[in-house]
This record gives sequence, C-alpha cells and structure tokens, in this order.
Amino acid sequence: MSNERPVKVFAGTNTRYLAEKICENLGCPLGNMIIQHFADGEFAVSFEESIRGCEVYLVQSTFPSSDNLMELLLMIDAAKRASAASVIAVVPYFGWARQDRKDRSRVSIASKLIADLLSVAGIDRLITMDLHADQIQGFFNVPVDHLYASSVFVDYIASLKLEDMVIASPDVGGSKRASTYAKYFGVPLVLCHKQRAKANVVESMMVIGDVEGKNVILVDDMVDTAGTITKAADLMMEQGAKSVRAIASHAVMSDPASERVMNSKMTEMIFSDSIPFTKDCPKAHIISIAEMFAETIRRAHNNESISSQYIM
Repeated sequence: MSNERPVKVFAGTNTRYLAEKICENLGCPLGNMIIQHFADGEFAVSFEESIRGCEVYLVQSTFPSSDNLMELLLMIDAAKRASAASVIAVVPYFGWARQDRKDRSRVSIASKLIADLLSVAGIDRLITMDLHADQIQGFFNVPVDHLYASSVFVDYIASLKLEDMVIASPDVGGSKRASTYAKYFGVPLVLCHKQRAKANVVESMMVIGDVEGKNVILVDDMVDTAGTITKAADLMMEQGAKSVRAIASHAVMSDPASERVMNSKMTEMIFSDSIPFTKDCPKAHIISIAEMFAETIRRAHNNESISSQYIM
C-alpha cells in the first residue's frame, strides 16, 4: 500500500473468520486484540499493540446477538482513545436494517439508532454490503461505502451456464435488486407478490410473470426464516419452472430455515460469508466476499475509486 499511514485490521469475536481471509488477501497480519469477559456477561476490549496514528479497520458484522454490536462499539471507542488516526467500521452485515422507517405508529427506527451509536462511538467511515434499504446510507454523517455481493455472485451464476434463465424477486420490495441482475444477464424479470399475516409469516403469494420451462434465479438481500423464499421457489416449480436457485447476500437463517430449504423444491441456496454459517444444510453454497472487502480497503487507503470495481 502506497499511503504512508499504517493500516491495521482487527476483528470482533464472531467475524474473525472473515477478517483473517481479508488480511490474507491484503498481505497483512490480523491485529492483536483481547476481549475479556466478566462473570455477569459484561466484557472489555483492549488493543494489545500500538495503533497511534494508524488507519484502523474494525471488521464486525452486527448480526444477533446484540453482543456483536456492543463489541464493535467498544472496539471503536477503544481505538479512538488509543489515538488512532482514523477508525473505519467494516460491517459486512448491518443488523437492524429492516427497521428503516416508521411503518406504523409508536415504533422505533432501529437502523437510524444504530447509525447514531456508531457515529457517537467515533467512526470516520463505514464499509458495508447490501443494506436492506439503500436510504440507510443517509442516516450517517460520515462516508459510507456500500458494496454489492452481486460482484461475486454474477461469476457463479454465469458458471452455471443456464439456458432459459429468468431472474426473480421473492417480493416486490426487492424488485430493484433483481432488475439489476436481469439487465446484466439480459434475461426477463419475474416478481412475487406476497401478503404477510405477521412478521416472518407469509399469508399468500402469487407469481407475476412466466416461469414455465425456465431456470429461475431468486435474488434477495437476506434469508431469515426462509419462509418467503422457499414458498416462492415451490410456487414457481408448481407453475412449471425447470429449476429454482436462490442467492442471498446474508445467511441469517434462523430456525427452521435450514429445514425449510432442505424440504423445498429449490435446487440450491447461494450465500456470501458475511455471517458465519454453521447450519447443517447441504443445499447451501457459500461464496466468500473477503477478496472484495480487501480490495475495497486497499482502494480506500490509497484514495482510489471504489465504484469502478463493481459491475452493478
């Protein structure tokens, strides 16, 4: 790296697996940091090497439990108090992003609160991927580099060499994301319209578009309980699709998601490794985003364009 300011990368407990791969791509060691746990569940963060005057990248996804978010906040605070020149939060999966607006009375806007917490803690920049809603970038008063897993997914989709391919979104809200893939591959777009009985429960669904005789790629940003995406896959197979695969940036996969995927007519579920995936699900295929994040860190450090590396 050409910039004279030293770069150091550190990781939270549950995202260390990804930080190690990022450092491998960067050609630098993962920084030494200790998280000490107390009997009552409280914990403390300490950097075990000097970071004075350094450009510090803190890698931590904020998936449940909330300890992951709290770890990140303490890491940021400790870095600022240790005189880091700049602190960049690298958050591959930005949790609480589904609560991005007041969709009914007397509810919180959790993603705005998380943005405020990170800002008050002292970040100078955020690097994240596939936010549930693009407008969350505007909740921050620091630069946000918003990456897209499509950069790694499209090569895999192309390698399948599927004929009669269509891109589909499991709900209308994801139509913009799916449309980007459809335009890139020059194939039709199909939408699913769903009605929810309550959170994580789909009451009814209908397919808008033709899937008969097609190989379908369902595109979503995250899979939580997998109720929506498996229902969409089964419905499309019932309507004559040759095969249905799904890609999702974030494998939240709360129980009984793995069971639903295995019991569905879906051929394959493709995820990134933004969240550690430890479930027993042979249909799951994990593609690493470490190289993409390493290249983004390298370009951010050298003040180079980040958008130029993305195809979508």
